[in-house]
Amino acid sequence: MNIIVAFAKPEDAQNIKSILLRGGYDNVIACTTGVKALSAMENLGSGVIVCGYRLSDMLYSDLAEDLPGYFQMLMVASADKAPFDNFGEKLMFLPSPFSKNDLYTTINMMLEGVTLSRKKAKQKRLHKSEADKKIISKAKELLMERHHMTEPEAHKYLQKCAMNSGTTMLEAAEMVISLNSI
Repeated sequence: MNIIVAFAKPEDAQNIKSILLRGGYDNVIACTTGVKALSAMENLGSGVIVCGYRLSDMLYSDLAEDLPGYFQMLMVASADKAPFDNFGEKLMFLPSPFSKNDLYTTINMMLEGVTLSRKKAKQKRLHKSEADKKIISKAKELLMERHHMTEPEAHKYLQKCAMNSGTTMLEAAEMVISLNSI
């Protein structure tokens, strides 16, 4: 799993990175700006960002507002800088000074949360409801009946329509049904 360490001072970022590497975390990237952190998050897709209260170009709150979907943030700062908002449960706070065990435990918990949310999203995509399956089947039947397609051809056509229009297969099926009812 991916971890990004973002602190205004390069030595702080490197110190946290080396603590994490010694703790057995493999994929750790250190940076000093919010822009670089956001870019790294976009490239990695999921994980945890560990940051301080202030980066060289933005505050933690600015970064938290732009967190990609499968990232969580651990803000490390003195207790007087504790955040008031947890940004939809995407932000956790670890007051400094902290122990390595506190850091490892918190990071592990956050990584498990990211993994769980990715699994749930994947299962949701894979398990279509019965109603959705009926709509897709109806669209395939219409294509087979009116355009003399085989079932695999109708399926492929719906997939292609979905990809070309940037929609789900269900939405493509609904479009086919609505166009054929005219």
